[in-house]
Parts: sequence; structure tokens; C-alpha cells
Amino acid sequence: MAKRTFQTLQLFPAALVLLGAAIFTCVEAQPLRLTEPVVTRPLDFPAQQLPEPTTRKQNNRPGQSPHPAEITEDSKAIAAPVTYSYEFSQPEFYVRHIVIEHDASGRGKITFERLDEETSVVEPIDLSPSVLSRLSELWQALRFLESHEDYQADKQFPHLGTMRIGMAQGTRKRTAEFNWSNNASASALVTEYRRVADQAIFVFDMSVARENQPLNAPKLMDYLESALKRNWLSDSQQLIPLLKEISTDEHLPLIARNHALRLLKKLQK
Repeated sequence: MAKRTFQTLQLFPAALVLLGAAIFTCVEAQPLRLTEPVVTRPLDFPAQQLPEPTTRKQNNRPGQSPHPAEITEDSKAIAAPVTYSYEFSQPEFYVRHIVIEHDASGRGKITFERLDEETSVVEPIDLSPSVLSRLSELWQALRFLESHEDYQADKQFPHLGTMRIGMAQGTRKRTAEFNWSNNASASALVTEYRRVADQAIFVFDMSVARENQPLNAPKLMDYLESALKRNWLSDSQQLIPLLKEISTDEHLPLIARNHALRLLKKLQK
């Protein structure tokens, strides 16, 4: 009996080994799934077929270049606003210094100084279309910014005063100085600016007379009539509103008011 029991115990480990081998074989035949399978969507692209991202949006119209031409410095200068200047200087003249500055539309200012006066007078100016047209034609005739011409004549007339004309557009600037010129366009240009100055100074003097010095009005009206006859003013039609005001200004002497009426009739013919 004891011998059979001993044999049975010897067979038990062998049975355990066989049972373990059978279980291992079943596990290999049907492995346990720890995760769900990955499902690829129909719209997913394979990695090598993904479209490359665009870094710049292109929405060009027909006929439009995808790369517009770069704006050069010269084109920027040509597109920049233009300013014009005129300067007159003669220390011994009654009006010893005049500076006119304006833009392409004719708006700007005039600065002038009189003999024995330390304070400069600064007044706004607004050139009429006719005056601006004449000035523009003369500037264009000179081709001022492109030219290097010296407008000074061989003969010198310093007693007549020194004149400077200037033009600036963007980074391009030029100033020319002379006291007498044989260039017809340059000579006509400074003459036109002097007419602008004479008219602006008269308007200023008359405004002072109407406010503080009414007794100076008759003398100023005499000057105005002389200036109109000699074509010293840039645009006499601009003076019509002022003459209408003078003719009805009771603060002024009657002789000045009547004189304004006579000149007004001549200008309105």
C-alpha cells in the first residue's frame, strides 16, 4: 500500500508539467487582445501623400503678377508731394526780404520783412488757378529738378537784389540763386512770384489800415490803381471781394471808398 502511494506521488509532478504545456499551447493559439485595432478613415492620406502646406496666400487676379514689382526710390520720389519756394533779398529796399512757399495746390504762406523792422510778417496765401497754371508751366519749362543749369547771367546786378528759387520732391531738392538771368523761363518765374508778393503785401497793408490806420487807405488805393496799370499784381480778380468791402466800409475815408468803387467797375468790365 505504501509502495502504491509513493508511485502515485511520483506521477503527480509529471501530470502538472503536461497540464502546463497544454495550457501554454492554447494561449499561443489564441492570444489575448489588450487593445482595439486601429481603423483608418477613408479620407485619411498616407503620410507620403499629404499635401504640402502653403506659407503664403495667393489670390491673383487675371493679368496680375504674383510678385508685384518693388517700388524703387526714384518712383517714391516722383510720387512724393512737391513744394516750391521763392526768396528775394535786398537789405536796402523798403521790403528787404520776401519768402514765398507753397504746395502743388497753390496753398502756402508769404513771409516778408520791411526796412528798419525787426519783426517778420507771415500771411497765408492761396494762389488762384490762373496764377498756379502760369507758375507750373514755367517750372516745367525749366525741368528744375533734372537740370543743372546756372541761371545767373554773365553780367551782375546785385543792386537789384538776390533771388532764389527752390523745389523739393521727396529726397530730391534743388535751389538756384541769381540776380539777373538770360533764361526766359527763370526770369518770368521770379517776375510772377514778385507779383504774388506785391498783391499779398497790399492785402495785408489794407487790412491793417481798415483796423488801425484808416487815414492810410487813400494812399493805398492810389498804389493799387498804379499797380493795376503796370501789371504788378498776380491776379486782380482776386481783389474784387476786398474792393467791395472797402467801398462800404464807413471806417475809411469817403475818398478811399469812392476810389474802390471806380476800380471795382474797371475790374468787372
